[in-house]
Amino acid sequence: MVSIPTRLEQTRARIAAACNAAHRPPDSVQLLAVSKTFGADAVQQAFDAGQRAFGENYIQEALAKIDALAALRTQLQWHLIGPIQSNKSRPVAESFDWVHSVDRLKIAQRLSDQRPPTLPPLQVCLQVNISGEASKSGLTPAELPEVARAVAALPRLVLRGLMAIPEPAQDEAAQRVPHRALRGLLDELRARLGHQAPQLDTLSMGMSADLEAAIAEGATIVRVGTAIFGGRG
Repeated sequence: MVSIPTRLEQTRARIAAACNAAHRPPDSVQLLAVSKTFGADAVQQAFDAGQRAFGENYIQEALAKIDALAALRTQLQWHLIGPIQSNKSRPVAESFDWVHSVDRLKIAQRLSDQRPPTLPPLQVCLQVNISGEASKSGLTPAELPEVARAVAALPRLVLRGLMAIPEPAQDEAAQRVPHRALRGLLDELRARLGHQAPQLDTLSMGMSADLEAAIAEGATIVRVGTAIFGGRG
């Protein structure tokens, strides 16, 4: 069985190769290790191998890991990448560094209201339903400008960019299409919002199966779980 440190090294090599192919510096892409369904021990192994940013889908599971690894809290970045129900927004606002899955203004307002003033502002991305799937969460491209403008004005949040989970595609050319569309939406938002959202710099896109395509189209954060931690039963 391949160890987590070895898988991490292999994933970093993939990212570096993809950056090289896209004529981008390797440090322009952050690796977010998606540790959902794996325990604090797996996070600890990845931490020991140099990984610092971890993505979680399920709030209660994540909070248990954050608590178990409290001694490392100042060295870890915790990113929520899963859905948020209104009644679960407070622990998210109190415990995470980033939220990638803001899909409506109401959630952003609650996160801003509930973010403790003793913590730095919460870094957020707006989730876009880039493939238009009925089963997927996310804003439509048409909704995006109005919601982004409102979120950028919230006092305890920093709007950083966009996130998407595109429909799976078999080859790299097809994988690149939705990533290219998300990049285009971010470019449009930058032009629209200007100084209202000065830190609008993040494209959270690409996972184990399509990180090369995402990096080719400008991803700044790739969310990788299976390639690092293994399959989920």
